[in-house]
Amino acid sequence: MSEIVRRAAAGTLESSDVYVELEPSDAGIEIELDSVVAQQFGDEIRRVVGEVLAEQGVTSARLRVVDRGALDCVIRARVETAIVRAKGE
Repeated sequence: MSEIVRRAAAGTLESSDVYVELEPSDAGIEIELDSVVAQQFGDEIRRVVGEVLAEQGVTSARLRVVDRGALDCVIRARVETAIVRAKGE
């Protein structure tokens, strides 16, 4: 299990990118999604974020995801980077 010990962020608000803020939480996983393509791909974005959290062993965190049309690989990379930064390692 990976413990999130501090607030961290990764990404930008540029087109085709995603900005991820991650912080500690005692309420399990909470994902706030703001996306220009939420109507079409919101469920897929949440699935990718959830997969990365599970792969990294994160069971409790609050995330704010601001998507500007990023591909899955970009979303995955930004979430992974935020997790590494938030662990404080």
